[in-house]
Amino acid sequence: MDFVVNILALGIPFSVALLIASLGEMVNQRAGVFNLGCEGIMAVGAFLGFLAPFLVGRGGPVPGIWNVAGILLAMGVGALLGLFFGLVVVTFRAPQGIAGIGLQMFGVGVAGTLFRHFVGGTQSIPGIPNMPIPVLSELPVLGPVLFSHNPLVYLTFLFVPAAWYILFKTPWGLRVRASGTNPRAADSIGVKVNLVRFQALAVGGALAGLAGAYLSLCQVKMFSDEIIAGRGFIAVALVYFGHWRPLKIMGGALLFSLAQALQLAIQGHGIDFPYEFAVMLPYALVIVVLAFSRESLLLGPTALGKPFNREMRT
Repeated sequence: MDFVVNILALGIPFSVALLIASLGEMVNQRAGVFNLGCEGIMAVGAFLGFLAPFLVGRGGPVPGIWNVAGILLAMGVGALLGLFFGLVVVTFRAPQGIAGIGLQMFGVGVAGTLFRHFVGGTQSIPGIPNMPIPVLSELPVLGPVLFSHNPLVYLTFLFVPAAWYILFKTPWGLRVRASGTNPRAADSIGVKVNLVRFQALAVGGALAGLAGAYLSLCQVKMFSDEIIAGRGFIAVALVYFGHWRPLKIMGGALLFSLAQALQLAIQGHGIDFPYEFAVMLPYALVIVVLAFSRESLLLGPTALGKPFNREMRT
């Protein structure tokens, strides 16, 4: 029983970075743009989230306000990178896949270079501590699994219904979905399709930056060149797996993270199981799930990946 509880208690916080980044990528794709540069934005966000408390905390304890400053800085720069990506693929109509890979390489390279310049080597920070919820955290099983985490974990799972409401119950959400499904029809009724896509990319970039900051401030409480470890690409895959719907995306993020927690638990308990296979398991799981759900890809935004030019009628 303790083995299962430990897996669940690890899997919940492990899913947070993936869930935040996936929700941001979902907004991008609903507007008709897929951003393979999510990994690069997450890397920059992870570094900036780490930098503010690191610089202040070298002389002593870090006030909580500097953790918040790191998060806001990561989200702000993430939004700017999203807008920069929009300039390339929306305004200049560059191929989205190639531009996304370029942004990924740019973000990872910039984050690593700045880290070596300002920090130099591996350093830890206090980060954001866990804040167990009184009374609820004392419950058997549910307490350690659901109510003993840091504030960003609780906040992230509130993002899921908020994202659903914004996307399906607000005028802006309708404009986003129209821009990704039938931009020509949306334009004919006055929707500024390219402006909506810029807005969606800014939101997606901010959330990717927040996801990176979560990793450095809450999960590992340090920064390294490999901190993202492919999570940006997994986030893109989870959007397809979740059929572009927040609740299903959350399920996919939890599935991947529970597999990751399982491989750590296997190693921690000394179970006789090949180490390499355990590390591979979460990533193989995503590939298998996507392979068996390929028919659902037809449910996605029909204009996904297609630049919009109102001067061209075809």
